[in-house]
Amino acid sequence: MSGPAAGTADAATSTDVVCLGESMVTFLPSQPGRLADVPSFGRGIGGAESNVACALAAAGHRAAWVGRVGADGFGDHLVETIASYGVDTSAVRRDPARPTGIYFRTATDRGTDTHEVAYYRAGSAASAMSPSNVPYEELFAGRVLHLSGITAALSADCLALLRDLTAARPGRPLVSFDVNHRPRLWRDGEADASVLLELARRADLVFVGEDEAEEAWGIVGAEAIRAALPEPAVVVVKRGSAGATVFASGLRPGPRSFAAGGAGDAAGAGSAGAGGAEGADTVTLVPALHVDVVAAVGAGDAFAAGFLSATLRGLPVRERARHGHLMAAAVLTVPGDLTDPPARDHADRLAALDDEAWGRLRLGPGWTAADRAPEEVRTP
Repeated sequence: MSGPAAGTADAATSTDVVCLGESMVTFLPSQPGRLADVPSFGRGIGGAESNVACALAAAGHRAAWVGRVGADGFGDHLVETIASYGVDTSAVRRDPARPTGIYFRTATDRGTDTHEVAYYRAGSAASAMSPSNVPYEELFAGRVLHLSGITAALSADCLALLRDLTAARPGRPLVSFDVNHRPRLWRDGEADASVLLELARRADLVFVGEDEAEEAWGIVGAEAIRAALPEPAVVVVKRGSAGATVFASGLRPGPRSFAAGGAGDAAGAGSAGAGGAEGADTVTLVPALHVDVVAAVGAGDAFAAGFLSATLRGLPVRERARHGHLMAAAVLTVPGDLTDPPARDHADRLAALDDEAWGRLRLGPGWTAADRAPEEVRTP
C-alpha cells in the first residue's frame, strides 16, 4: 500500500525541511594511502540526506531526518549523533532483522583515481525502505522534502518509494532532489541514468553536477542540462571551480516562495507537482570561492543545505548560491563530512559582498570561527 493521496503539511507546520535517506557509520583513515595500508580508522557518520539535515539544523532551521537503521550499536550511534546537531530523528525506524550500513574510505578526493570506498550496505536496514513502511505523515510534515538519487539506487523498493514521493499530488511539499549519481551503487541491469532523469524531472528544485550530468546522461553544459530538465522550477548546476549556474523560473524570492503547506506559490509545486512554467528563466552564474581544501567530501551536501537555507529565508538567487558556496567551504576546510557552519550574520556579510570582494575571498581552516570584517576573512 502506497502513501497518502495528499500531503499533510499545513500552516502550523513546525518543520522546515524533512530529509529522507540512508545514513551510515563512516570509518575515516588515520593517514593517507590505500585501504590495505591504513593501520586504523576513526568513526564518523555519512549520508547525503542526513548531512543536509545536520547542516540545516546547525544553521538554525527546523530539520528532520527520516530513515531506517539496524537495532544495533551502529544504529544507536547514527541516531544519537544526528540528533546532537539538533535534527529531529523521532521518525527514524529500527529494523531488528537488518544491520546498519557502514563504509570505509581513503583520505583522497573522491574524484581521483586513488580514492577507494568499501561499502558494507547490501541488505542494510535502509535498503528495505518502501512506500509501505515509511511514515508519510512525517515526510510530508515540512515545507520542503529533500531527496537524492542515492536512495533510488539502494533497492527496487527504495526506487518505488522515490517514485511515489515525487509523484504529483495535492499538497505535496516542495521536493528538492540532488541527483547524486553513484554508478557503483546501482544493481546490474538497472537503467540508472534514465531513472535519475525521470526523478529529477518530477522535482521542484534540482541540484546536479555538470560532471555527473555528462557521465550519466551524456549532456554537456549548463544550458543543455536545463533543456533536459524543463519541468523543475529551479535547476542548480554545480560546475566545480567555475561555480554554479542557477536556472530559476518559479521559486521567487520572498516568504511566499515557501508558503506553509508546501510551496504553493512555487510554480505549481504541491498542487500540480514539478513545473517551472511561470515564464522565462532567470539565469544566475555565481563564481565559486577560493578554498584551501582539507578534504573534498561532503561539499555537495553542504552546498544543497546552504542553498536551501537561503531559499527558506527568501533571499535572492545570487545569495542562495553564495550561501551554498559558503556552506560547502565550511566542510571543505575540515577532514569529515560535517562541521558547524559560519554564524548566520557572518555568512550574510560575506554573501552580500560585491563581486570584486567576493572574488578576492580565500577561505582556509578555521575561517567559520572568524569574527572579523568580511575583507579580512582570507588566508595569506
